[in-house]
Amino acid sequence: MAEKTNILLHSHVMKLEEELENLKVVRRKEVSQKIKEAREQGDLSENAEYDAAKDEQKEIEARIEEIENILKNAEVVDEDEVDTKKVNIGCTLKVVEKTTKKEMTFTIVGSAQADSLKGNISNESPLGKVLIGKKLNETVKFEAPNGTTYSYKITDIKKMSE
Repeated sequence: MAEKTNILLHSHVMKLEEELENLKVVRRKEVSQKIKEAREQGDLSENAEYDAAKDEQKEIEARIEEIENILKNAEVVDEDEVDTKKVNIGCTLKVVEKTTKKEMTFTIVGSAQADSLKGNISNESPLGKVLIGKKLNETVKFEAPNGTTYSYKITDIKKMSE
């Protein structure tokens, strides 16, 4: 089975590579030292420090593997090359909900970067799918997972980095 392609903004790739480097170079060394010190205390069967260090080591290795898989299957989008004539990954857009007149700001990102609490919505989410490809002043209808239908008018499209 083919692995899923992760669409990532260039800035996010840089953050992931920085985190990966830190995990491999700094954090591995730190946890290795903790394990060594805990082993020197003697009996490992009742050594909480040893158990905690081994758990931390597992978490670090799992995160390293996760980041490597994300990067291995990455399709990188350069924020500087994003076309703002229509909504696409790397665009920040303002919309106005037609009924309430509430203005909202969203940034369209790949699913690996999605964080709705920060306004980063995935291109694969129901709302993201509706918005992708739309132009300034277009109105889109969106049915939320709870069944409520919303109408959004796109009032601004700009590059994420602006």
